[in-house]
Amino acid sequence: MVGLDDTPDNAIAPERLNRPLRGVVALLASLLTLAAIGWAANVYAWAGLALYNEQFLAAVLGLVLPLAYLTAPLIKGGSGRLPWYDALAALLGFATSFYVYFDYPRLANEIAYQPWEALLAAVILLLLIIEGVRRTAGPVLVVILLVFFVYAMWGHLLPGRLVGREIDTRELLIGLALDPQALLGAPLKIGTTVVISFLFLGQVLNLSGGSKFFTGLAMSVMGQYRGGSAKIAVIASSLFGAISGSAVSNVASTGVVTIPLMRDSGYSKESAGAIEAVASTGGQLMPPLMGASAFVMAEFLEIPYAEVVLAALIPAILYYLALFVLTDLVAAKTGIEKIAADQLPKTGPILRAGWFFPLPFGVLIYALFGANLLPETSALYATVVLFASVAVFGYDGQRAGVKLLLRALKETGLSCIELLLIVAVAGLVIGLLNTSGLGFALTYTLVEIGGGNLAVLLLLAAVICIVLGMGMPTLGVYVLVAALVAPSLIEIGIDPIAAHLFVLYFGMMSMITPPVAIAAFAAASMTRADPMKTGFEAVRFGWLAYMIPFLFILSPGLIMQGSIAEILYSTAVTVAGVWLFSVALIGYFVSPLNWTKRAAFLVSGLAAMSPTMVLLSPVFVNLAGILAGVLLAGAELGLRRKTAAT
Repeated sequence: MVGLDDTPDNAIAPERLNRPLRGVVALLASLLTLAAIGWAANVYAWAGLALYNEQFLAAVLGLVLPLAYLTAPLIKGGSGRLPWYDALAALLGFATSFYVYFDYPRLANEIAYQPWEALLAAVILLLLIIEGVRRTAGPVLVVILLVFFVYAMWGHLLPGRLVGREIDTRELLIGLALDPQALLGAPLKIGTTVVISFLFLGQVLNLSGGSKFFTGLAMSVMGQYRGGSAKIAVIASSLFGAISGSAVSNVASTGVVTIPLMRDSGYSKESAGAIEAVASTGGQLMPPLMGASAFVMAEFLEIPYAEVVLAALIPAILYYLALFVLTDLVAAKTGIEKIAADQLPKTGPILRAGWFFPLPFGVLIYALFGANLLPETSALYATVVLFASVAVFGYDGQRAGVKLLLRALKETGLSCIELLLIVAVAGLVIGLLNTSGLGFALTYTLVEIGGGNLAVLLLLAAVICIVLGMGMPTLGVYVLVAALVAPSLIEIGIDPIAAHLFVLYFGMMSMITPPVAIAAFAAASMTRADPMKTGFEAVRFGWLAYMIPFLFILSPGLIMQGSIAEILYSTAVTVAGVWLFSVALIGYFVSPLNWTKRAAFLVSGLAAMSPTMVLLSPVFVNLAGILAGVLLAGAELGLRRKTAAT
């Protein structure tokens, strides 16, 4: 999914088109945002316009497809001049989508008869969507979709457990394009209504100076401590990542400030890039947006969105806690001091100038959890409060007005082109899995390979999720692994929300795991470091993300399941284990540690965070690990005092 400040890597910036085409792009993008906001705000029903969900989604495609072909060239780095075939594709996408919009009630009634016009519209839409997602999101998702399509066509010829059912080609094509369980289904609906509402909030926040406020606040608070430049990256990326939809765009947005700060402070090129990549990737796991995955997860699980947010909260906090501790220990070990005072902004002036920026987040939280409003409605209320605040009080010498609103509408529409094409393909994947029976076959096969052994199946699932996620954007990763891997975990008795968070975490780890670590590689391009070395350094800084999914599977308290005492206990022992393990990983506490001491810290950390469902006496092991860690830390402090006295 494209973030708030960037367009796809192979997109033509609208400014490079001639003026009439720039106007067309701006108009279509603004209409796309307005259409989504209108649906989320129930404006159409108030106006007496009764529409099928599928009609509205077809109209959305009628805006997205022209935008994709007007802004993304056939070949990366292509000319800004619009070729005739792209203009034709844009017109064809617009006309076909709006034909489906106007004629959908009749097509829905006659779909069983497979009319020729339905087949023609289906073929045109499918081809345009596939090529559009290739241009904007890359070839990986297209290849996966085509593999599933080939299976749906000829899977009935396979032997053994993976045999599929025979499907008529005409029926398959029409069903994929017009069935509410495929293209015009839940993923596209969520992307259009919920996610665009949050992206619009993010755009208004960004354009009104919110990202500058939060980055400045992080600098003023964290810059005065050792390794402050890296801590600024952690805090700023967690704040920005909570509303950004892309790890790569998060790297580009916050890394422009934080990476030079880290390099100037003394962090190596690889460490600076790795810290930014890990911090930015964590934004996809941080509520409320979670790279748009939280909304799709709630739909898949048929549970309230608030439950997903609560379940994801503690793991996300632990993720950033581990990264924060590691950056602090690296700074202490390598002698990286705080940022010079003359380079830091003052906290007081920052707060006085932008004190109102946290208000929309308060409104969002109250609307979601206090008033139990829908996510999209909550996001719209938060946007209204933010816009009004900036209009009344202003920030950085500017006030919100019509110009900012129009730009936010346009930028939101442009930023969600890739997103909507990805969720469209996600709907096609789900349709293919359901139609062909591949989803059930894969679940059965994975459970059979795992032999019913939980540890083996979890390890296998983790590897599959990382491999499937390589090179793919957040939402595409989640939908794929949720459809292919999560059912097998649920089949052996794992709690559904734990299973979905498990696959999301390991899908996201593909962003920092070589050989295709797109977030780490993006950061490496900014530091001019070796991409693979940066990737492996990112794995070291993001170590907890590879462990925490196993922890919350086996300690449900970490995903807010169980009594308050169980939740607090699981969180406390995990925090202690995270700190002890980090000390062992870096090899430094108050002074460098030899391998014997590192091993002792490592064992104590693992014992402290051992899951409650694994051990016969978990409390004893956890407390023994914490006690051992306290003794080790005390011994190191005593040794340091003795050395200082000498």
